[in-house]
Amino acid sequence: MKITILYFASLREQLGCAQEVLDVEANTVEELLPILCERGPQWQQALCDNAHLQVAVNHTVVDLATPLKEGDEVAFFPPVTGG
Repeated sequence: MKITILYFASLREQLGCAQEVLDVEANTVEELLPILCERGPQWQQALCDNAHLQVAVNHTVVDLATPLKEGDEVAFFPPVTGG
């Protein structure tokens, strides 16, 4: 299924990619992550080894068990800090 993936803030800088459309066999966000992390060490560090990774599907913050469907937009971003 085709999904759009967005990378924000420091993740975008670390991965050198802001957005991509992928055709993947992943039923959940949890199944999508290892597919992306197989790309190399910087992907592993940014996405799979990042305990504070935030994920949104179609503009709603979700957990890793969230199902994915054709045409979804998945966004990865670091935790928001502020003051």
